[in-house]
Amino acid sequence: LCCCEYVDRRGERNHLAACCCDCEDLDEGCERWLTCKSLPPGALERIADTVADRVRVPWFSGAVKVNLSLVPPLVLLPVLLHIAALHFLLGLVVLTSLPVVVLWYYYLTHRRKERTLFFLSLGLFSLGYMYYVFLQEVVPRGRVGYSQVVALTCGLILMLAALSRAKKDPGYLPIPASDKKPLLGQGLPNKSVRGSSNGLHGITTSGAASGRAVNGEAKGCSRMSAEEPEGVKKDWCTKCQLVRPARAGHCRLCGRCVRRLDHHCVWINSCVGEQNHQAFILALSFFMLTSVYGITLTLHTICRDRTPFVALFYCPGAYSDYSSALSFTCVWYCAIVTAGMGYILLIQLLNISYNVTEREARLALRDNTGRRLLGGLVIDTGQYNRGFLCNWGHFLSLGSSPPQHSAEDIV
Repeated sequence: LCCCEYVDRRGERNHLAACCCDCEDLDEGCERWLTCKSLPPGALERIADTVADRVRVPWFSGAVKVNLSLVPPLVLLPVLLHIAALHFLLGLVVLTSLPVVVLWYYYLTHRRKERTLFFLSLGLFSLGYMYYVFLQEVVPRGRVGYSQVVALTCGLILMLAALSRAKKDPGYLPIPASDKKPLLGQGLPNKSVRGSSNGLHGITTSGAASGRAVNGEAKGCSRMSAEEPEGVKKDWCTKCQLVRPARAGHCRLCGRCVRRLDHHCVWINSCVGEQNHQAFILALSFFMLTSVYGITLTLHTICRDRTPFVALFYCPGAYSDYSSALSFTCVWYCAIVTAGMGYILLIQLLNISYNVTEREARLALRDNTGRRLLGGLVIDTGQYNRGFLCNWGHFLSLGSSPPQHSAEDIV
């Protein structure tokens, strides 16, 4: 393949110059639109798939496909922020509509069970663009010292390092290597099986509960008692065709079972599980510290002689020049994002304190088996809660030792 050629989704050799040729669905759609006829079912989806397959850039070994979900944040975010900096009312409209659009897109992709790079792209590009505005518009004013720039940069680097670790394997259960899948109930002696892909219960091994309570450790702070307390059953996943340990769950977006599945995070485009939960919390914490520090430095520069909280709501000179207006608009954008991420971090810290995952809380609400605490911010299932210190000790030991039995051994 030359740099402008590629193999399309139908397995045929194609060229970038022919990106607008031979699109029967698009031709039919335009014809029906001109004749005021309705489109056949699935026509828009086929047109979108064709367009997504043909949006490519030249590369050495052939044209590389561009993920369309990466494009909107790179284009719209700077444009909207610059428009918002033109006037106070424009800023109010833009900064109000942005969260609404993001939530709408999240709802749309979540309902369709689709993975998208939109949120990861938006988050990373927002960090880069805010850092660029800070260096370009705030630092030259002379009120930010060299050490403060270094501290902000170090916080950003640490956050990206933690995010990179959180993007790695969350704790996927190994898929059985044998192509010959066991049938439900076969090869599992002395076990009762209930087919499930999302439930907490499914397979009970005789004598397992009593084995966990030996020497009175079932109520202690050991890691095994926190993971598999008395009465908790293993689970059979009908989609992955394997037996998963307690607290593991199947992610509908990734299509894999994950150990101690917490949730699928759209901001990292990956699951949060046993292996990357600590890195996820660390990335959120570094983001909060770095963002609050950057907001404080910017407000001290733009709105002098005012505390950051007061300056956020009352800064008379913010729109005196375009540079100050852009910086102030970016501060408000950062404040909105920081508030959202702060809420996520708060929920995560509360869940860790009660040793409950987002998935377990959702299932407990569905089955009406949990208790709402702290005004509904946390759902205590009562299954794994061993006290504040034990719960945090269990969380800090996640991924420190390999599991005793793999899913393949159990199957």
